[in-house]
Amino acid sequence: MTSQKHRSATKIEPVPQGLESARAKLVYIYLDAADGATAEELGEILAMKKINILSVLNSLSGAGHVHRTGDEYVITN
Repeated sequence: MTSQKHRSATKIEPVPQGLESARAKLVYIYLDAADGATAEELGEILAMKKINILSVLNSLSGAGHVHRTGDEYVITN
């Protein structure tokens, strides 16, 4: 039997109810878990084209779920 490594518990907030798109949910969850990321980082980590990332970020930002701080996007508290 192999032992599993236990990670420290990181609380991830529930995805807002208004998010219908799987891409928007994925970006939101990643931003929450990573405490923010640039559009380039999101594209690389999530294997998405930058144009798609920017579209999702624009939608999330317009809905008030994320905001931009410098080059990074973070979850709005």
